[in-house]
Amino acid sequence: MKLNYKIIFHFLGLLLLFNGGFMLLSALVSLLYKDGVTFQIFLAGIATVIVGVVGMLFTRKHKKEMNKREGYIVVTFGWIIMSLTGSLPYVFTESIPSFTSAFFETMSGYTTTGASILNDIEAVPKGVLFWRSMTHWIGGMGIIVLAIAILPLLGIGGMQLFAAEAPGPSADKLHPRITDTAKRLWLIYFGYTAAETLLLKVAGMSFFDAINHSMCTLSTGGFSTKNASVAYWNGQPIIQYIIIVFMFLAGANFVLSYFAFKGKVQKVIQDEEFKLYFKFIVVFTLIAAVIIYFKADASASSIVHPMVWGKAESSFRHALFQVLSVITTTGFITADYTLWTPFLVVFFFGLMFLGGSAGSTSGGVKVVRHLILIKNSFLEFKRTLHPNAIVPVRYNKKAINRFIVFNVLAFFILYMLSFIIGALVFSMFGIEFKGAVGLAASTLGNVGPALGDFGPVNNYSALPPLAQWWASFLMLIGRLELFTVLILFTPFFWRNR
Repeated sequence: MKLNYKIIFHFLGLLLLFNGGFMLLSALVSLLYKDGVTFQIFLAGIATVIVGVVGMLFTRKHKKEMNKREGYIVVTFGWIIMSLTGSLPYVFTESIPSFTSAFFETMSGYTTTGASILNDIEAVPKGVLFWRSMTHWIGGMGIIVLAIAILPLLGIGGMQLFAAEAPGPSADKLHPRITDTAKRLWLIYFGYTAAETLLLKVAGMSFFDAINHSMCTLSTGGFSTKNASVAYWNGQPIIQYIIIVFMFLAGANFVLSYFAFKGKVQKVIQDEEFKLYFKFIVVFTLIAAVIIYFKADASASSIVHPMVWGKAESSFRHALFQVLSVITTTGFITADYTLWTPFLVVFFFGLMFLGGSAGSTSGGVKVVRHLILIKNSFLEFKRTLHPNAIVPVRYNKKAINRFIVFNVLAFFILYMLSFIIGALVFSMFGIEFKGAVGLAASTLGNVGPALGDFGPVNNYSALPPLAQWWASFLMLIGRLELFTVLILFTPFFWRNR
């Protein structure tokens, strides 16, 4: 079957309309704060909208059917073209004059990695900072999920796109119609963002800081409006506790949030992935808190406010915040955990491979995949003793299709291979071992902070231009869960059947 190129370009044009529209919203924020770059952001938005309109007009006569191959192409190239055009506000305002660095920052935004090359974030115009946070917010729930919410207007079915972009081994549906699922997910996402903004404002943040940090929390992104990230508010623990709550919610499956709002709390409590996600956080927080209390200085970082409420509370808060930040791949920091003892450095490095729940906005391998791998590994002992026995892997009391188990195993192998190759390539650019493995784990897992020269209190400005392109590629394949992007590199994908 030949590829329907017209529908691909038509949809890419639609995505550019969205992108340009959000840029124009950022231009409005720039105008309100009179930061002097309103025209430049407006120009970037208009240019993007025009390209999108032209693309849609030239491809308006297309077959309104999309198969899996076209879905993979639209998702992958959609994220790339959004990042290319999303770089324009940085370039036009000269906030990031280098296009390579601007593209890196934008890809980091859309993939919710949160890795930045900006050395003085507080000097960046507010309209640009808002656009920077907006890239997180759009990419968090997924650009494509946003678009398929309005696809019925175009007469296009969106299941292929949702399956290609949805995080996790399978895409949970709340409603038989995929567009209704997208709308419900976005309603929850928007509601959480509004609630966090209000709470942070009441807790003492300015409205601008509150809305930016809310967008970056719910997307599990990690961009901040302050050079010290959330450590800027170390003197106001309530702000950090609010962010902790919403990081936890963002790292959990949004489908479970929907069930909770519908009063189906039992479904949430009985979900195996959610229970393991919660246990991981509790256990890892206790381990980190005890070590910080007895062995480390929790304030060893670029903290600008004195610690309050005593050493025990401080140790617990920093441990919980950083464990959640790394597991959910948000990447906010309250302290430099690389100064907390060598054990905790390795500990947090290991957490970069965990990830949040499937159906969340977090990156990483995902808890459900670890759960299936663990269960299948234990069952292998049974199969060894009883080779003729049929022992299926069960998840939420249901037997899992063996093809899902194979998919999870293949994903894990591909993920680890991508990590190894990623670290090797970074080392080719002259980056030392600690920095190379940290960069590979962080960019592939969409975490943000890495190790060594690219640790929590540093940024990625020292990364060579070619290494920035490589990091952008790792961020993309990590966010789209490997298969969606890597399948495009296989010869059989492009054969007309």
